Amino acid sequence: MIRVQVRPNEPLEAALRRFKRQCNYSGIFRLAKKYAHHEKRSDRRRREERERIRNIQMAERRRGNGGPKNPRVGNKKRKGKNATGRGARGQRPGEQDFDPLTADTTMQKPVGAGASVE
Repeated sequence: MIRVQVRPNEPLEAALRRFKRQCNYSGIFRLAKKYAHHEKRSDRRRREERERIRNIQMAERRRGNGGPKNPRVGNKKRKGKNATGRGARGQRPGEQDFDPLTADTTMQKPVGAGASVE
């Protein structure tokens, strides 16, 4: 059972905050949610797997190793476009070049290596 004594000159909100924190740490809220409704076997297995992974990650952080972000998945590199969803030059397909100095959107792209735009 959790007890919180209100200190002299302490606001009631602060004591209530301490009570909630102690309930959280002891796991009372988790138990109340656990028994509030029936949990399917598959959901329970999924939740326990998430808890296991979280415990592994926290232990790795405490040790200072870093370790893999998600032990089940491993370190996979993403394929595809960069974060902006644009190509290598940073522009959308079919988008015209834009010169910010002259505010000219009608720039012509040079054709070949030896051609220049005048």
